[in-house]
Amino acid sequence: MTPQLLQINTSLFSNQGQSSQLADRFVASFRERHPDAAVVLRDVAGDPVPHLDARRFGAFTTPAADRTPEQKEVVAYSDTLINELRAADVIVLGLPMYNFGVPSQLKSYFDHVARAGETFRYTANGPEGLIKNKKAYVFAARGGHYLGTPLDTQTSYVRDFLRFIGIEDVEFIYAEGLAIDAQTRTRALEQANESIDKLAA
Repeated sequence: MTPQLLQINTSLFSNQGQSSQLADRFVASFRERHPDAAVVLRDVAGDPVPHLDARRFGAFTTPAADRTPEQKEVVAYSDTLINELRAADVIVLGLPMYNFGVPSQLKSYFDHVARAGETFRYTANGPEGLIKNKKAYVFAARGGHYLGTPLDTQTSYVRDFLRFIGIEDVEFIYAEGLAIDAQTRTRALEQANESIDKLAA
């Protein structure tokens, strides 16, 4: 069976961002082991997902038979993003830190794939994620050192969101201190690349 990868880049610098380059390295290593792997690249900074507003949210909550042509377009766009997730065996997320949080473009992406009845549902026992049996790798690039501190708002948020839609198996690879000095930057990227090589072994 041909493995399917969904690579989501969120850096403002597109494929020049450090998080994107780490994600690229992983995907390249994965394809060395699985030459037949199919890769879908979703660059949410280069091709931004619109921010969620009342009009777009209303399209999601309007019954399908009652949607206007404009609402149908909004839902079709969301369906495309969701179907990419459904089709993927592995999700690869490039994640820079901007002002102590995730890029707003990633938040917009999450807002368009979190849809009741599509990627999750509410049950008597609480919410249940519907995007199951996936593996996610998150490549987090940061200018400072945040891992294990209260300022690391990204790890729990991304892990919790992915779990909410059903993706339980999530692994983070960090490159921190990239803005401190050249030596720290080089060492952090070397360590991250070593981690990627181990994943590929």
